[in-house]
Amino acid sequence: MPKSKVRKKTAYTPPADRRTPVKVRAAGPSSLVYKIVMFGLMLLGLVWLVVNYIARDKIPFMADLGNGNFAVGFALMIVGLLMTMRWR
Repeated sequence: MPKSKVRKKTAYTPPADRRTPVKVRAAGPSSLVYKIVMFGLMLLGLVWLVVNYIARDKIPFMADLGNGNFAVGFALMIVGLLMTMRWR
């Protein structure tokens, strides 16, 4: 079999950038208050669920919520977890 011809590729030259570069301001670390609120919400949700299991019948408003306590506890934890995406 005859050997196939090797094609020569032209060197890639990137197109000239017509835009002027814009400096992006680097975001600094998150404030202490942000971290406290973030971790506080996660812990508050966990505590809410633990108290729900231990003393739901003894706390009137928790007994009225019934299974809504799971929604409250998990919602608090999820909000805290969503805040971690913006944590620096």
